[in-house]
Amino acid sequence: MNVMVVFVLLIIFLAGVLYLRLHALPEHIAHGASKVQLQLVAVLSLIALFTHNHLFWIAALLLALIEFPDFSTPVNSMADSLRRIADRDERPLLETVPHDIHVVAAKPHPVETEPQWAPDVPAGETLSEPRG
Repeated sequence: MNVMVVFVLLIIFLAGVLYLRLHALPEHIAHGASKVQLQLVAVLSLIALFTHNHLFWIAALLLALIEFPDFSTPVNSMADSLRRIADRDERPLLETVPHDIHVVAAKPHPVETEPQWAPDVPAGETLSEPRG
């Protein structure tokens, strides 16, 4: 009887350890990945553990197996380049123009007027005569 109780307790303990190890599998797989990916996988694994919804565990496992591309390095490089461009010593525009160049104001062009519109009047008629 004592042997049977110890055996059942041992089996229950081993089943619990196996169950928890299985739920922690995605986290162990994603351990070498980026911090964001590891946190996302850990949250999905915890949700799967507490809700007993296997879809979350499958999603965590798939996310652990997929390697996320590194977007932060190129974006940080662009930000550093833009910061360096912005920090350059910007001189005012007047200081950049050489002093020996004289700017001459341009003369305004004469305004060309368009010819006024006039009605076509046949020869021999005036505007006051009625047509008919």
